[in-house]
Amino acid sequence: MDDRRVDDILGGFSMRIRAALPALAGAAILTGTLLSTPAEAAGGVTIYRVWFDSPGSDTRSNTSLNGEWVQIKNTSRSAISLKGWVLKDVSNHRYVFKNIKIGAGKYIKVHTGKGTDTAANTYQGRAAYVWNNTSDTATLTKSNGSKVDTCSWTTRDPSDKYC
Repeated sequence: MDDRRVDDILGGFSMRIRAALPALAGAAILTGTLLSTPAEAAGGVTIYRVWFDSPGSDTRSNTSLNGEWVQIKNTSRSAISLKGWVLKDVSNHRYVFKNIKIGAGKYIKVHTGKGTDTAANTYQGRAAYVWNNTSDTATLTKSNGSKVDTCSWTTRDPSDKYC
């Protein structure tokens, strides 16, 4: 193959790359701009720990019910609103977050029983246990249904699980 034929082949390839570069650069800039804030917010919330086996006997007392909880952590540098987000188990027991914000670097525990909501604790208001001791999965989703995080356990875990 002579040099002119190689230049013709490479020239066409090179020309296509040069034509595509502005579009690729624009997409990279747009993606970086669009994802920097929402991705940080969504990616910054995790299920940190689940205490699924309430200490002591399962008496269904409010104290016992509040002994099982899911701890959510905000690892981002901004407060995040959890309003409308859902925490659920495999049996689809659902807790929908009220108008709750979790501060930057902060935690919030979602207790099963009744109580008064604070910045560090919120309550599902249930009269029965949610999290199975033998095995279960806690799933956290945004209000639009997109999955944020999950945490699963089995009987080989003691009474709680760091996720």
